[in-house]
Amino acid sequence: MTTTPSKKETKILYRCPECGSTNVFQDLNRGELICGTCGLIIDEKLIDKGPEWRAFNSEENNNRARTGSPLSLTIHDKGLSTTIDWKNQDANGKEISVRKRAELYRMRKWQIRSIVYSAQSRNLTIAMSELERLSSQLGIPKEAKETAALIYRKTLNKRLVRGRSIEGIVAASLYLACRIHKIPRPLDEIVIQARTNRKELGQSVRLILKEIDIHPPVPSAMDYIPKIGNSLGLSGKTIYTAIDIIKQAKQKGITAGKDPGGLAAASIYIAGIIQYERRTQREIAEAAHVTEVTVRNRYKDLATKLNITIKP
Repeated sequence: MTTTPSKKETKILYRCPECGSTNVFQDLNRGELICGTCGLIIDEKLIDKGPEWRAFNSEENNNRARTGSPLSLTIHDKGLSTTIDWKNQDANGKEISVRKRAELYRMRKWQIRSIVYSAQSRNLTIAMSELERLSSQLGIPKEAKETAALIYRKTLNKRLVRGRSIEGIVAASLYLACRIHKIPRPLDEIVIQARTNRKELGQSVRLILKEIDIHPPVPSAMDYIPKIGNSLGLSGKTIYTAIDIIKQAKQKGITAGKDPGGLAAASIYIAGIIQYERRTQREIAEAAHVTEVTVRNRYKDLATKLNITIKP
């Protein structure tokens, strides 16, 4: 007999000792761990770790919840501190008297000072604000932003930020986080939005790779192709053709030692010609943040070694 989980049952990762099935559910009403395949009760009298109250809509859930937002590395204090609201109203929505306003003002001032009491806290306040701004400008997802915050905190703990630009280390941390999550963001694209130059950014990246124990994967041209293709308005068929060209080049060892952005741009140029969605070399170079000379040299190299005929 096979059973399916009800609303009061939660599927968990467990293996039944009787039949070996992973179709195991936790019945929250009975406090039992049961197998949905053979019906065996694996465990009973389980502790309910949920809240003691019930809510039937989102408003009740928000009003009855006694926990705050989850911890986040992108906040300088990880979200553990409290803040005094700037609204001059009490819990009932009534206006606070003038004397109480003065007291609240002094309390807010000392509360803010107590949060950033050390040099490291002040550094993190500036760095996390810059990380938020840079991530927003580049459209970086939350998980990559959290990884960048973790990398920056490691550099701060090792005193690598001392004597260097906070903005440069933040940009380098974000660049390495993008590489770890395989998000195509070349150095030149980050430099445009970052408050640092390319030389300083490159030095910061090399410093972090040398001193911090992280191993980001080598960028691949295939990671850049979808982003460049979407910015150029190309169809999925053209993007797939460009990826296939890179796969063929990789099998023949043509991609070794080449800039992935230039290879992606060249493959898109060739795929556009093949699929009759031609784009100029200048358009592709601007979308890929490379030069037209790079696009021209790479596409000639790919076309020659892969025996692809380019129609004028």
